Amino acid sequence: MRYGWTTGACATAATTAAYTALLTGEFPDPVEVELPQGRRPAFALATERLDADSATAGVIKDAGDDPDVTHGALILSTVRRGEPGSGVTFRAGAGVGTITLPGLPLPVGEPAINPVPRRLMTEAVRRVAAAFGDPGDVVVEISVPEGEELARQTWNPRLGILGGLSILGTTGVVVPYSCSAWIDSIRRGVDVARALGHEHVAGATGSTSERAVAERYRLPETALLDMGDFAGAVLKYVKRHPVPRLTIAGGFAKMSKLAAGHLDLHSKRSQVDLALLASLAPEPLAARILEANTALHALQLSQEAGFPIGEAVADRARAFAASVLDPAPVAVDVLVIDRAGNVVGVSEPPRGAGS
Repeated sequence: MRYGWTTGACATAATTAAYTALLTGEFPDPVEVELPQGRRPAFALATERLDADSATAGVIKDAGDDPDVTHGALILSTVRRGEPGSGVTFRAGAGVGTITLPGLPLPVGEPAINPVPRRLMTEAVRRVAAAFGDPGDVVVEISVPEGEELARQTWNPRLGILGGLSILGTTGVVVPYSCSAWIDSIRRGVDVARALGHEHVAGATGSTSERAVAERYRLPETALLDMGDFAGAVLKYVKRHPVPRLTIAGGFAKMSKLAAGHLDLHSKRSQVDLALLASLAPEPLAARILEANTALHALQLSQEAGFPIGEAVADRARAFAASVLDPAPVAVDVLVIDRAGNVVGVSEPPRGAGS
């Protein structure tokens, strides 16, 4: 599948072109940039604007074959002269967010332009400055005209990044259907929750389970992690960065996979083990579960028989999650939710766990 380029790579290209035009009066088009791992892609410019005090260049983000919400977005960089000796200073233009909560890689009040894109842009400014004998003291303002609207489709509002998108990227390259962006958002969510002093956080597989866990424990939005299928990402990161209590919440099928020892709950990478579910139930229900069509069917059969299979799944899933977290001082519990949002299984941590 076709690779794409991160917002950070696009911002670096736009900054290189804008700063070059500020010094020479001419925009390089296409503009080549240096990215990590030795890559040197060239970007066509979509926008050029030059006046007496500033230069603006824009690049259309191409995310390749990845379903990225920022695919097709215009990434603009406006470069102006800075105070002598100031080096490179970054500002958030329209559509780029501002950090408002602690726990992220940047201080509160800073533009949401992540450290690696800042480094790439700073290095690009230095190369252009050296080529044309300029001190390189500039203000770089990054903007994304539709960024505030696009940011509503991301984790940014929950992470306290307000006003727009983040400028992201560690390699400059977007790998189609990679999990890295989602997992990075999970990690930043844990960081923010810890920085805010939350003692109880919850990872949920979807909106239904998230509503259920938030209502049950009265958790604020900043304590909720959009886990999706990445239970392993939550457990492994919380193991390294502990919180006193972690709840894992999800539908019956996905929690059945966790109970079977799967850390990736996606249907393409793990399957419901009906034999495991059958082993949790008494006869003759066990035999009927073995012949079930789906996990939902197994749940329905159990409910008809009056057997709390959701509780059994929750207990086994909690035990596996605890084994992944061990020896971190984290009390973990599991909520199993049906499709209507009802809690059909709960496994609380042992008394004293995580303390």
